Amino acid sequence: MTLSLYVDTARWRAHQQAVLAEYPGLVPVAKGNGYGLGNARLAEEAALLGTGMLAVGTAQEAADVSFPGDLLVLTPYRPGEDAPAVPPGTIRTVAHLDALRALPAGARVVVECMTSMRRHGIARADLAKLPTDGPVVEGFALHLPLDRPDGSDPAGEVADWMEAIAAAGPAPGTVYLSHLAAADVARLGSRYPDTAFRSRIGTRLWLGDVAALHAAATVLDVTAVARGERYGYRQHKAPSDGHLLVVTGGTAHGVGMEAPKYLHGVLPRAKGLARAGLAAVNRTLSPYAWGGRQLWFAEPPHMQVSILFLPGATKPPVIGDELPLTVRHTTTHFDRVVDHRETLLGAA
Repeated sequence: MTLSLYVDTARWRAHQQAVLAEYPGLVPVAKGNGYGLGNARLAEEAALLGTGMLAVGTAQEAADVSFPGDLLVLTPYRPGEDAPAVPPGTIRTVAHLDALRALPAGARVVVECMTSMRRHGIARADLAKLPTDGPVVEGFALHLPLDRPDGSDPAGEVADWMEAIAAAGPAPGTVYLSHLAAADVARLGSRYPDTAFRSRIGTRLWLGDVAALHAAATVLDVTAVARGERYGYRQHKAPSDGHLLVVTGGTAHGVGMEAPKYLHGVLPRAKGLARAGLAAVNRTLSPYAWGGRQLWFAEPPHMQVSILFLPGATKPPVIGDELPLTVRHTTTHFDRVVDHRETLLGAA
């Protein structure tokens, strides 16, 4: 009874090398559910890449992983936080002056700057107030927005911060960047040759080649139903003759748990309205497929399984077969990760 993630390991690692070549000095990111693969696995892959540094989301994640190089915690340190013991030399992010002053002398820190993300960070006016003793400031971090509807230049925003940092003290030796194109990083490197620009990359590094990763669910049971027959917790009527498929993957795995989406344009909004309209009459497409077609949920997903409706005369799978499914890896918890390429029965 498993929800599996199959990895074409050679192809997956070739993609990582391609991203590394595009972003020299990149810092791999392993956080949350490890992008579906687990943070322990990603720490091993980051070590193979030889980047010398791994970024994690929280202090707890830093305490949980094993990595032979430097660990950078992305969530800013908060004075008085109840944090676990992290490995010696772990680099903490600070976003406020009081946090920097609260850390002990010799602590390694990266100072987050308040970019147009407006999330957290040191204000430009506070750059001159950074203490010259105490924690060791090893660099600055600029977390940039993904979209720029105002047409502003992301590299220009970084350059403005570079000038502000240099005006307040020594030019930064290292600047950590998020969401900046490789061409812009190269342009900044040419303009500021004494600064190392290191891009922190997670999603594109681990999930950028979608064909290298294949999710599959095990079929646990198959039951024939006739039109009008009732089934399930809520005793809905079958809309036609067909089969009920009980498959692995439920709310505990993240299946059917959808994060909010930011919609651009008329067509995506229209599709969103159509999905909402179908949901209002208890019709919801599942992420599972069989015979080249996407299947409907027969009822809302359960804790560890989902029940799907396979309509008409389509030949159903048998118990033990696997169904491919398309899921968001950052919100899915797989039961196992398998390092090989396997042809999935029922795939299109």
